[in-house]
Amino acid sequence: MAVLSLPRRTVSRSVRALGVVSASAALTLGIAGSAAACNINEFSAEAKCVGDNGVITVTDVDPAGVPATVTVFLQNNGADIQKIGEQVVKGSRKGTTITFEEDWKPNAEYRIHVKATPYVDEDIKPNLTTPATPCKGEEEPPAPEEPAPTPSQSSSTPAEEPGTPAPSASESGSTPPADTSGNVPSPAGESNLAETGAGSNTGLIAGVAAALVAVGGGAIFFGMRRRGTNSER
Repeated sequence: MAVLSLPRRTVSRSVRALGVVSASAALTLGIAGSAAACNINEFSAEAKCVGDNGVITVTDVDPAGVPATVTVFLQNNGADIQKIGEQVVKGSRKGTTITFEEDWKPNAEYRIHVKATPYVDEDIKPNLTTPATPCKGEEEPPAPEEPAPTPSQSSSTPAEEPGTPAPSASESGSTPPADTSGNVPSPAGESNLAETGAGSNTGLIAGVAAALVAVGGGAIFFGMRRRGTNSER
């Protein structure tokens, strides 16, 4: 039976090629295993309302269940101003959710960092922005109360005691209307009436009445005298 002998150079080349292939396969499997174990894309965050209270939830859908530390920061103008909380989560194929109680404000921004050594150490992109509507509606301000009367207002006008006479027109301090009739000159012969307080029309009527009485008396006198003359004849 003949035995085939291979040159040493050929054998060396074959072994070297096999080693390169094995290393490449191991590196590929290692990268694939790392990607399958945990990835930042397997984490998601959301701002929600539970009744009137706000919460922030983070969900991990890593099927390998690698423990990951999740930290939430409140941001303002790209800088962390407050650490909200930190929790550990083990993902699952269906998803595992953790909750951070946070009374968030509308349009607020939060940075969420995930660390799962040695696989993930980065933020969820983009940052979480809360909704524009708050969880609890704004309450209407109470109606302003009417101010109570001050002591000066309540005692400015004292109540009149029973039996107290009302102040007269001269005591009230009010100015009586000016008498314009005194500025108009009275007709001749009526000055005495005007001085006694009678009106100009009253004097005229009295004068006419006196004239009528005189005329009537004269007529009666002449009538009686004429009758006497006729009777004497």
